[in-house]
Amino acid sequence: MPPGPVGPEARLRVSNYSRDYYVNLVENDYFGNVTQEDVAAVLHCFTPDAQVTIYHGDAPARRFAAAPGAGESPLREFYDHLLANYVPRFSGFHHYVDPPSERCAAHFDVELSPKPDSPYLGAGKRHLNNCNFFQCRGGKIHDMIIYYADQGANPGGPTGFPKAG
Repeated sequence: MPPGPVGPEARLRVSNYSRDYYVNLVENDYFGNVTQEDVAAVLHCFTPDAQVTIYHGDAPARRFAAAPGAGESPLREFYDHLLANYVPRFSGFHHYVDPPSERCAAHFDVELSPKPDSPYLGAGKRHLNNCNFFQCRGGKIHDMIIYYADQGANPGGPTGFPKAG
């Protein structure tokens, strides 16, 4: 007899964590520690083989990983860069959680204020509208997809459509 499920059943996982656990993981543990600029605590929210993909409009996806492979940057570099240059604030959370499949999504607003010594200071505050998708394993973030819209990035929206002029 095999040691566990095989075939399609092997992909089904049942979470031992509640909706409240995932909301706390995302909003307080993850985003709360980003706000507190505690990179070690942020990284503790992820599995050792976690990956993050960032999408913005028509720009190429950027990929980060706890153990980076080809085409991926180290996950820590993302947070080191963000927190060296900006003071982040997150608000207006709406959570969508599926505890049995260990998945959740959060829709929220972001305000990024450039730090006084940041090369981005001249650009001023950025206001983003984000939706992050989380696949968790064992109560930690395993795969996170970040999609953000930056209203001031391109005239006509992220795609530049319709073309101005």
